[in-house]
Amino acid sequence: MPNFEVFTKRMVPLVKQAAVTIQKRGTLSVNRAAFAALGEPEAVELLYDAKEKIVGLRSVSRETEHAYPIRAQGQKDDGPYLVAGTAFTKYYSIDTAVSKRWNAEMVGDVLCLDLKKPGTVVTSNRGPKRAEEGAAD
Repeated sequence: MPNFEVFTKRMVPLVKQAAVTIQKRGTLSVNRAAFAALGEPEAVELLYDAKEKIVGLRSVSRETEHAYPIRAQGQKDDGPYLVAGTAFTKYYSIDTAVSKRWNAEMVGDVLCLDLKKPGTVVTSNRGPKRAEEGAAD
């Protein structure tokens, strides 16, 4: 008799490359590796170097006046983690016409993403299902 093991998404190894996605409405989506690199904070501050076009996230206390809470999407704790960045992206005129993901790296205590690099366009898998997907064979 086979001794089956149930495969769960949690069995997939943690992605090692930190990445941040700036979504169409300005929300920042931080993957698990980036969240871990930041020290799994309750809040971050948002930083921007306009000359170099670098966005930074730095862990801060939730009580910090300009803190942005970082929260897990849904009830799971394996990411992604979301930061409300709409006002930030509007203020600095950061393009949010399409969702894009950038690899991020820690520079000191700041997680940085370089907007001079093209980023990867990210599309949602939440759209309506194609007709052929629902068709019976």
